[in-house]
Amino acid sequence: MLAFISNFAFLLSGGPAGKESAFTHFYNEYLNIPGFEAWKFINLAIFVALMVYVLKKPLGAAFKAKREDIRAELIKAEAEKQDALAKLTSIEARLSQLETEKTEILAKAKDEAAFEKKRLADQTKIEVERLRQQTEGELARLSKQSSAELRRLSANTTIDLAEKKLRAQIDGTVDAQLVKGSISEIGGLN
Repeated sequence: MLAFISNFAFLLSGGPAGKESAFTHFYNEYLNIPGFEAWKFINLAIFVALMVYVLKKPLGAAFKAKREDIRAELIKAEAEKQDALAKLTSIEARLSQLETEKTEILAKAKDEAAFEKKRLADQTKIEVERLRQQTEGELARLSKQSSAELRRLSANTTIDLAEKKLRAQIDGTVDAQLVKGSISEIGGLN
């Protein structure tokens, strides 16, 4: 479009034949540099200005909505950050309490272990005393039983020895006299 305008301007600015006009001279001197055609940049500027004018309202609303979404996201992220910091603080507080809880648990475990050790020692003493008394009772019973067994054995041995001694002293005549004496004690022979 700018090319059309610039060409039209060339036609209108035509001066006397063979002589350049001031515009043509300015154009050829400053604007007609190979690779730098100013009309391209002017054309681009007009196009961008037109696009900004046409798209300003729909894009402005879209950009505003996007800006509000980003702001809401930032607010949400900040709230989440604050929640995370609060949780971190809570966890750090619990971690610091864990150390004190650990020492309390260890102290309590030591106390319970000492109490249990004392209880077991007392229970062991009681059990040892019970076993000692039971052993003494068993030994007394075994002693009495052995004494009774020894008396019985002694009595049997004494009886056996007396019997042997009596048998050695009894012969046929003494035996006959004893039998006659026993029969007469019973009541005689019928």
